[in-house]
Amino acid sequence: MSIFQAIILGVLQGIAEFLPISSSGHLAVAQKLFGLSDVPLLFDVMLHLATLAAVILYFRKKIARLFVILFRWILPNGKRKIENGKLENEEGKAFPCKSKSNNIFINDAHKEVGESKINPQEFCLQNSCHDRMSEATPSPRGIAPKTPEADLLTGTDELGRKTILAVIFATVVTGAIGVVTSKLIPELPIKVTCAGFLFTACLLIFSAKFEKRKSARKSDVPFDSAQGTLSQSGEVKPKGISILQALFIGFMQGVGTLPGISRSGSTIAGAQLAGVNRAAAGEFSFIVSIPAILGAFVLEAKDLGEVGSQIGVLPVFCGCLAAFAWGYLSLSILMKLIRKGKLEWFACYLIPLGILGLIFF
Repeated sequence: MSIFQAIILGVLQGIAEFLPISSSGHLAVAQKLFGLSDVPLLFDVMLHLATLAAVILYFRKKIARLFVILFRWILPNGKRKIENGKLENEEGKAFPCKSKSNNIFINDAHKEVGESKINPQEFCLQNSCHDRMSEATPSPRGIAPKTPEADLLTGTDELGRKTILAVIFATVVTGAIGVVTSKLIPELPIKVTCAGFLFTACLLIFSAKFEKRKSARKSDVPFDSAQGTLSQSGEVKPKGISILQALFIGFMQGVGTLPGISRSGSTIAGAQLAGVNRAAAGEFSFIVSIPAILGAFVLEAKDLGEVGSQIGVLPVFCGCLAAFAWGYLSLSILMKLIRKGKLEWFACYLIPLGILGLIFF
Protein backbone atom coordinates (compact mmCIF):
# COMPACT_ATOMS: atom_id res chain seq x y z
CA MET A 1 0.00 0.00 0.00
CA SER A 2 1.35 3.41 -0.98
CA ILE A 3 1.25 6.50 1.23
CA PHE A 4 -1.28 8.09 -1.13
CA GLN A 5 -3.61 5.09 -0.87
CA ALA A 6 -3.29 5.07 2.92
CA ILE A 7 -4.16 8.78 3.11
CA ILE A 8 -7.21 8.28 0.86
CA LEU A 9 -8.39 5.43 3.07
CA GLY A 10 -7.78 7.58 6.15
CA VAL A 11 -9.79 10.46 4.72
CA LEU A 12 -12.64 8.07 3.84
CA GLN A 13 -12.54 6.63 7.35
CA GLY A 14 -12.53 10.07 8.96
CA ILE A 15 -15.49 11.29 6.93
CA ALA A 16 -17.55 8.10 6.86
CA GLU A 17 -16.99 7.04 10.48
CA PHE A 18 -19.15 9.83 11.86
CA LEU A 19 -21.41 10.62 8.93
CA PRO A 20 -24.08 7.89 8.75
CA ILE A 21 -22.76 6.33 5.55
CA SER A 22 -20.69 3.39 6.90
CA SER A 23 -16.92 3.79 7.13
CA SER A 24 -16.26 0.04 6.94
CA GLY A 25 -18.36 -0.20 3.78
CA HIS A 26 -16.51 2.68 2.11
CA LEU A 27 -13.15 1.22 3.11
CA ALA A 28 -14.16 -2.14 1.61
CA VAL A 29 -15.24 -0.51 -1.66
CA ALA A 30 -12.09 1.67 -1.82
CA GLN A 31 -9.83 -1.31 -1.17
CA LYS A 32 -11.65 -3.18 -3.94
CA LEU A 33 -11.10 -0.29 -6.37
CA PHE A 34 -7.42 -0.02 -5.39
CA GLY A 35 -6.96 -3.76 -5.79
CA LEU A 36 -5.90 -4.12 -2.14
CA SER A 37 -7.17 -7.58 -1.31
CA ASP A 38 -4.67 -8.46 1.43
CA VAL A 39 -5.12 -5.51 3.79
CA PRO A 40 -5.24 -6.81 7.39
CA LEU A 41 -8.44 -6.12 9.31
CA LEU A 42 -6.29 -4.52 12.00
CA PHE A 43 -5.46 -1.66 9.61
CA ASP A 44 -9.14 -0.77 9.49
CA VAL A 45 -9.28 -0.99 13.28
CA MET A 46 -6.28 1.34 13.61
CA LEU A 47 -8.04 3.89 11.42
CA HIS A 48 -11.01 3.54 13.76
CA LEU A 49 -8.66 4.23 16.69
CA ALA A 50 -7.58 7.46 14.99
CA THR A 51 -11.19 8.60 14.70
CA LEU A 52 -11.71 7.47 18.30
CA ALA A 53 -9.07 10.01 19.31
CA ALA A 54 -11.18 12.65 17.54
CA VAL A 55 -14.22 11.55 19.57
CA ILE A 56 -12.30 11.83 22.84
CA LEU A 57 -11.01 15.28 21.90
CA TYR A 58 -14.44 16.55 20.85
CA PHE A 59 -16.28 15.20 23.91
CA ARG A 60 -13.37 15.64 26.35
CA LYS A 61 -15.38 17.72 28.84
CA LYS A 62 -18.32 15.32 28.86
CA ILE A 63 -16.04 12.31 29.21
CA ALA A 64 -14.14 13.97 32.05
CA ARG A 65 -17.46 14.73 33.73
CA LEU A 66 -18.47 11.06 33.48
CA PHE A 67 -15.21 10.00 35.15
CA VAL A 68 -15.78 12.52 37.94
CA ILE A 69 -19.29 11.13 38.46
CA LEU A 70 -17.93 7.57 38.38
CA PHE A 71 -15.31 8.30 41.05
CA ARG A 72 -17.92 10.09 43.12
CA TRP A 73 -20.14 7.05 42.80
CA ILE A 74 -17.62 4.35 43.77
CA LEU A 75 -15.78 6.35 46.44
CA PRO A 76 -17.31 7.26 49.81
CA ASN A 77 -19.07 10.62 49.64
CA GLY A 78 -18.29 13.21 52.27
CA LYS A 79 -20.60 15.91 53.49
CA ARG A 80 -21.12 19.15 51.64
CA LYS A 81 -17.88 20.50 50.35
CA ILE A 82 -16.38 23.26 48.28
CA GLU A 83 -13.95 22.39 45.51
CA ASN A 84 -12.50 24.58 42.75
CA GLY A 85 -14.79 27.47 43.60
CA LYS A 86 -17.99 25.38 43.49
CA LEU A 87 -20.45 24.65 46.26
CA GLU A 88 -21.70 21.07 46.22
CA ASN A 89 -24.58 19.56 48.11
CA GLU A 90 -24.88 15.93 49.21
CA GLU A 91 -26.25 14.90 45.81
CA GLY A 92 -23.13 16.16 44.09
CA LYS A 93 -24.83 19.07 42.29
CA ALA A 94 -22.52 22.02 41.87
CA PHE A 95 -23.63 25.63 41.93
CA PRO A 96 -20.83 27.82 40.53
CA CYS A 97 -21.12 31.53 41.24
CA LYS A 98 -20.63 34.14 38.55
CA SER A 99 -20.37 37.11 40.91
CA LYS A 100 -17.22 39.22 41.11
CA SER A 101 -17.10 38.55 44.84
CA ASN A 102 -17.10 34.82 44.14
CA ASN A 103 -15.19 33.72 47.23
CA ILE A 104 -17.38 35.78 49.58
CA PHE A 105 -20.57 34.26 48.22
CA ILE A 106 -19.18 30.73 48.42
CA ASN A 107 -18.02 31.16 52.00
CA ASP A 108 -21.33 32.74 52.98
CA ALA A 109 -23.24 29.97 51.24
CA HIS A 110 -21.22 27.33 53.04
CA LYS A 111 -21.85 29.02 56.38
CA GLU A 112 -25.57 29.36 55.78
CA VAL A 113 -25.92 25.78 54.52
CA GLY A 114 -23.92 24.46 57.46
CA GLU A 115 -26.40 26.13 59.81
CA SER A 116 -29.30 24.71 57.74
CA LYS A 117 -30.77 28.14 57.21
CA ILE A 118 -31.21 28.01 53.48
CA ASN A 119 -30.99 25.66 50.53
CA PRO A 120 -27.61 26.09 48.75
CA GLN A 121 -29.22 26.53 45.33
CA GLU A 122 -31.64 29.16 46.67
CA PHE A 123 -28.77 31.00 48.33
CA CYS A 124 -26.82 31.18 45.08
CA LEU A 125 -29.86 32.41 43.17
CA GLN A 126 -30.65 35.03 45.79
CA ASN A 127 -27.10 36.36 45.59
CA SER A 128 -27.05 36.78 41.80
CA CYS A 129 -25.22 33.53 41.24
CA HIS A 130 -25.81 31.25 38.30
CA ASP A 131 -27.01 27.69 38.73
CA ARG A 132 -25.26 25.47 36.17
CA MET A 133 -28.45 23.48 35.72
CA SER A 134 -31.17 25.48 33.95
CA GLU A 135 -34.44 25.99 35.78
CA ALA A 136 -37.63 25.06 33.99
CA THR A 137 -40.24 27.78 33.85
CA PRO A 138 -43.55 26.77 35.49
CA SER A 139 -46.27 26.74 32.86
CA PRO A 140 -49.92 27.72 33.05
CA ARG A 141 -52.42 24.91 33.20
CA GLY A 142 -52.91 23.17 29.84
CA ILE A 143 -49.66 24.46 28.37
CA ALA A 144 -46.67 22.14 27.96
CA PRO A 145 -43.91 22.92 30.46
CA LYS A 146 -40.62 24.11 29.11
CA THR A 147 -37.94 21.44 29.23
CA PRO A 148 -34.72 22.75 30.78
CA GLU A 149 -31.76 23.25 28.49
CA ALA A 150 -29.66 20.78 30.44
CA ASP A 151 -27.10 18.14 29.61
CA LEU A 152 -29.20 14.97 29.44
CA LEU A 153 -26.18 12.67 29.81
CA THR A 154 -24.09 14.32 32.51
CA GLY A 155 -26.17 17.27 33.74
CA THR A 156 -26.52 15.77 37.22
CA ASP A 157 -24.86 12.91 39.06
CA GLU A 158 -28.02 10.83 38.67
CA LEU A 159 -28.07 11.32 34.88
CA GLY A 160 -24.35 10.61 34.73
CA ARG A 161 -24.73 7.34 36.64
CA LYS A 162 -27.51 6.28 34.26
CA THR A 163 -25.28 7.13 31.30
CA ILE A 164 -22.41 5.05 32.72
CA LEU A 165 -24.69 2.05 33.24
CA ALA A 166 -26.15 2.54 29.76
CA VAL A 167 -22.67 2.51 28.21
CA ILE A 168 -21.81 -0.72 30.07
CA PHE A 169 -24.99 -2.57 29.08
CA ALA A 170 -24.85 -1.36 25.48
CA THR A 171 -21.20 -2.40 25.20
CA VAL A 172 -21.93 -5.91 26.49
CA VAL A 173 -24.63 -6.42 23.85
CA THR A 174 -22.45 -4.94 21.09
CA GLY A 175 -19.51 -7.10 22.13
CA ALA A 176 -21.58 -10.28 22.00
CA ILE A 177 -22.77 -9.46 18.49
CA GLY A 178 -19.33 -8.28 17.41
CA VAL A 179 -17.69 -11.59 18.30
CA VAL A 180 -20.03 -13.31 15.83
CA THR A 181 -19.88 -10.73 13.04
CA SER A 182 -16.07 -10.47 13.19
CA LYS A 183 -15.88 -14.05 11.93
CA LEU A 184 -18.33 -13.38 9.11
CA ILE A 185 -17.00 -10.06 7.77
CA PRO A 186 -13.93 -11.41 5.88
CA GLU A 187 -16.09 -13.96 4.05
CA LEU A 188 -18.90 -11.64 2.98
CA PRO A 189 -18.97 -10.56 -0.71
CA ILE A 190 -18.86 -6.88 -1.66
CA LYS A 191 -22.53 -7.00 -2.73
CA VAL A 192 -23.49 -7.52 0.92
CA THR A 193 -21.74 -4.24 1.71
CA CYS A 194 -23.75 -2.48 -1.00
CA ALA A 195 -26.95 -3.96 0.41
CA GLY A 196 -25.88 -2.57 3.78
CA PHE A 197 -25.83 0.92 2.27
CA LEU A 198 -29.48 0.50 1.30
CA PHE A 199 -30.36 -0.83 4.76
CA THR A 200 -28.73 2.20 6.40
CA ALA A 201 -30.65 4.56 4.09
CA CYS A 202 -33.97 2.92 4.97
CA LEU A 203 -33.11 3.07 8.67
CA LEU A 204 -32.33 6.80 8.49
CA ILE A 205 -35.58 7.56 6.65
CA PHE A 206 -37.68 5.46 9.02
CA SER A 207 -36.13 6.97 12.18
CA ALA A 208 -36.61 10.50 10.79
CA LYS A 209 -40.31 9.87 10.13
CA PHE A 210 -40.66 8.31 13.58
CA GLU A 211 -39.04 11.37 15.18
CA LYS A 212 -41.35 13.75 13.31
CA ARG A 213 -44.47 11.83 14.33
CA LYS A 214 -43.29 11.77 17.94
CA SER A 215 -42.71 15.52 17.85
CA ALA A 216 -46.19 16.04 16.42
CA ARG A 217 -47.74 13.98 19.22
CA LYS A 218 -45.83 15.98 21.85
CA SER A 219 -47.29 19.23 20.54
CA ASP A 220 -50.82 17.88 21.05
CA VAL A 221 -50.44 17.00 24.76
CA PRO A 222 -49.58 19.21 27.75
CA PHE A 223 -46.83 16.87 28.92
CA ASP A 224 -45.08 13.83 27.47
CA SER A 225 -43.90 11.42 30.17
CA ALA A 226 -41.14 10.18 27.85
CA GLN A 227 -39.35 13.49 28.43
CA GLY A 228 -39.01 12.91 32.15
CA THR A 229 -40.90 13.45 35.36
CA LEU A 230 -42.96 16.54 36.10
CA SER A 231 -42.50 18.14 39.51
CA GLN A 232 -45.13 20.17 41.36
CA SER A 233 -43.38 23.38 40.35
CA GLY A 234 -43.78 22.49 36.67
CA GLU A 235 -40.13 21.51 36.17
CA VAL A 236 -39.40 18.66 33.77
CA LYS A 237 -36.61 16.49 35.15
CA PRO A 238 -35.00 14.37 32.38
CA LYS A 239 -35.04 10.63 32.95
CA GLY A 240 -31.76 9.84 31.26
CA ILE A 241 -31.11 6.65 29.26
CA SER A 242 -32.73 3.55 30.76
CA ILE A 243 -31.31 0.03 30.76
CA LEU A 244 -33.85 -1.18 28.18
CA GLN A 245 -32.97 1.72 25.90
CA ALA A 246 -29.27 0.93 26.35
CA LEU A 247 -29.80 -2.73 25.43
CA PHE A 248 -31.61 -1.75 22.24
CA ILE A 249 -28.95 0.83 21.34
CA GLY A 250 -26.26 -1.79 21.96
CA PHE A 251 -28.07 -4.19 19.65
CA MET A 252 -28.26 -1.55 16.92
CA GLN A 253 -24.57 -0.78 17.36
CA GLY A 254 -23.86 -4.49 16.99
CA VAL A 255 -25.85 -4.51 13.74
CA GLY A 256 -23.68 -1.57 12.66
CA THR A 257 -20.58 -3.78 12.76
CA LEU A 258 -21.73 -5.44 9.54
CA PRO A 259 -20.20 -4.03 6.31
CA GLY A 260 -22.19 -1.30 4.68
CA ILE A 261 -24.29 -0.57 7.78
CA SER A 262 -23.30 2.67 9.46
CA ARG A 263 -22.46 2.26 13.14
CA SER A 264 -23.26 5.89 13.91
CA GLY A 265 -26.39 5.84 11.75
CA SER A 266 -27.78 2.64 13.26
CA THR A 267 -26.93 3.70 16.82
CA ILE A 268 -28.42 7.19 16.51
CA ALA A 269 -31.50 5.82 14.76
CA GLY A 270 -31.81 3.09 17.40
CA ALA A 271 -31.59 5.65 20.21
CA GLN A 272 -34.28 7.80 18.59
CA LEU A 273 -36.55 4.78 18.08
CA ALA A 274 -36.02 3.94 21.76
CA GLY A 275 -37.27 7.40 22.76
CA VAL A 276 -34.01 9.32 23.26
CA ASN A 277 -34.04 12.86 21.88
CA ARG A 278 -31.83 13.79 18.93
CA ALA A 279 -29.08 15.66 20.76
CA ALA A 280 -28.63 13.04 23.48
CA ALA A 281 -28.84 10.23 20.88
CA GLY A 282 -25.99 11.74 18.88
CA GLU A 283 -23.78 12.33 21.90
CA PHE A 284 -24.43 8.89 23.39
CA SER A 285 -23.80 7.22 20.03
CA PHE A 286 -20.22 8.46 19.97
CA ILE A 287 -19.51 8.00 23.67
CA VAL A 288 -20.68 4.39 23.51
CA SER A 289 -18.40 3.84 20.49
CA ILE A 290 -15.30 4.31 22.66
CA PRO A 291 -15.35 0.90 24.44
CA ALA A 292 -16.62 -0.79 21.26
CA ILE A 293 -13.68 0.42 19.17
CA LEU A 294 -11.20 -0.34 21.94
CA GLY A 295 -12.64 -3.85 22.21
CA ALA A 296 -12.26 -4.41 18.45
CA PHE A 297 -8.64 -3.28 18.68
CA VAL A 298 -7.92 -5.73 21.52
CA LEU A 299 -9.38 -8.60 19.48
CA GLU A 300 -7.17 -7.78 16.49
CA ALA A 301 -4.05 -6.61 18.38
CA LYS A 302 -2.39 -9.99 17.88
CA ASP A 303 -1.86 -9.04 14.21
CA LEU A 304 -0.17 -5.72 15.01
CA GLY A 305 3.20 -6.86 13.65
CA GLU A 306 1.55 -8.04 10.45
CA VAL A 307 0.27 -4.54 9.70
CA GLY A 308 3.77 -3.05 9.90
CA SER A 309 5.27 -5.73 7.65
CA GLN A 310 2.53 -5.79 5.00
CA ILE A 311 1.70 -2.08 4.81
CA GLY A 312 4.59 -0.18 6.37
CA VAL A 313 4.83 2.12 9.35
CA LEU A 314 4.74 5.40 7.39
CA PRO A 315 1.58 4.62 5.37
CA VAL A 316 -0.17 3.51 8.57
CA PHE A 317 0.86 6.74 10.34
CA CYS A 318 -0.26 8.95 7.44
CA GLY A 319 -3.57 7.11 7.15
CA CYS A 320 -4.28 7.46 10.88
CA LEU A 321 -3.35 11.15 10.85
CA ALA A 322 -5.72 11.80 7.95
CA ALA A 323 -8.48 9.84 9.68
CA PHE A 324 -8.07 11.88 12.88
CA ALA A 325 -8.11 15.30 11.15
CA TRP A 326 -11.04 14.60 8.85
CA GLY A 327 -12.84 12.71 11.61
CA TYR A 328 -12.85 15.71 13.94
CA LEU A 329 -14.13 17.94 11.14
CA SER A 330 -16.92 15.57 10.11
CA LEU A 331 -17.94 15.04 13.75
CA SER A 332 -18.35 18.78 14.23
CA ILE A 333 -20.55 18.95 11.14
CA LEU A 334 -22.60 15.89 12.06
CA MET A 335 -23.49 17.14 15.55
CA LYS A 336 -25.02 20.26 13.99
CA LEU A 337 -27.01 18.14 11.52
CA ILE A 338 -28.24 15.87 14.31
CA ARG A 339 -29.61 18.81 16.29
CA LYS A 340 -31.41 20.02 13.16
CA GLY A 341 -32.78 16.55 12.40
CA LYS A 342 -31.29 16.26 8.91
CA LEU A 343 -29.73 12.78 8.99
CA GLU A 344 -32.17 11.42 6.39
CA TRP A 345 -30.43 13.61 3.83
CA PHE A 346 -27.65 11.02 3.65
CA ALA A 347 -30.13 8.50 2.26
CA CYS A 348 -29.99 10.47 -1.00
CA TYR A 349 -26.34 9.43 -1.25
CA LEU A 350 -26.59 5.89 0.11
CA ILE A 351 -29.46 4.69 -2.09
CA PRO A 352 -27.81 5.33 -5.49
CA LEU A 353 -24.46 4.15 -4.07
CA GLY A 354 -25.97 0.87 -2.95
CA ILE A 355 -27.85 0.32 -6.22
CA LEU A 356 -24.78 1.04 -8.35
CA GLY A 357 -22.71 -1.30 -6.18
CA LEU A 358 -25.20 -4.13 -6.57
CA ILE A 359 -25.16 -3.65 -10.36
CA PHE A 360 -21.44 -3.28 -11.03
CA PHE A 361 -19.76 -5.39 -8.32
